[in-house]
Amino acid sequence: MKNKKITQDKVVYFVNYILLTLLMIIVLYPLIYVVSCSFSSGEALMAGRVKFLPVEPTLLSYKTVFNYGDIWIGYLNSIIYTLIGTVISIVLTLLAAYPLSRSDFRGGNVLMKLFLFTMMFNGGLVPTYLLVRNLGLIDTIWAVVLPTAVNAYNIIVARTFFRQTISKDLQEAAELDGCSDFMFFVKIVIPLSMSIIAVLCLWVVIALWNGYFYPLIYINSQEKYPLQLILRRILLMSQVDFGNSAVDPKVVMENQYLSQMLRYGTIIISSLPLLLIYPFVQKHFVKGVMIGSVKG
Repeated sequence: MKNKKITQDKVVYFVNYILLTLLMIIVLYPLIYVVSCSFSSGEALMAGRVKFLPVEPTLLSYKTVFNYGDIWIGYLNSIIYTLIGTVISIVLTLLAAYPLSRSDFRGGNVLMKLFLFTMMFNGGLVPTYLLVRNLGLIDTIWAVVLPTAVNAYNIIVARTFFRQTISKDLQEAAELDGCSDFMFFVKIVIPLSMSIIAVLCLWVVIALWNGYFYPLIYINSQEKYPLQLILRRILLMSQVDFGNSAVDPKVVMENQYLSQMLRYGTIIISSLPLLLIYPFVQKHFVKGVMIGSVKG
């Protein structure tokens, strides 16, 4: 009987390894394909000859992108938006989540329902735009970071973490030592919550770095464009009006090749920072997902 159970376990493990390997291939292949395309020639891309490895390797797409001076302005703006937006969002999220996790906080249930209400209903684009405009935030960094600074889902996850991790006995022991609520939050709760803070930072950073819609709506000055809008402009500038017969056919073909190369080069350039950050917070990310799966 014991040998039969061991055999069944081996079969289950073998099937799991096969399925996980297939899943890994499915996830990795698009990434490898995009990287290979970014290093391939435009002619190979147009002919569809890139399947896995680069064909006719070249750095022309990256040279073209980085020779475009505004790309560095876009990187700087995106870094500024992401850093400031992340700090504001994390501070507001933690300050909202911790009191809501306390059983002795009066009105906590009502406030929690109000936060949940915002997950299902919002004012819409036009009222939001009018509010941002009336506040004088148009064409400023605050129009990008403030409308999304507080996320109800993040508050729920942080609140659940505090309830599961910060015991009432720990709070009472701190109070007996003369520790105020604010000092308890700063000196005890925050150090014990670094894992959930890392997860929340990852979520907010991804949202702000990849943010495209709000900058497109609220930012008018090109010198304030984040990276995503700069890359969009690069792609639009690389297009050619093929209906214009006055254009040299050779020039049309070269621009068409370059357009294909830029598509993949810009994807890698915009995704690289997040790919470098993720491995450092991956272990916390798993824990954060498990916490978020149970909302109390």
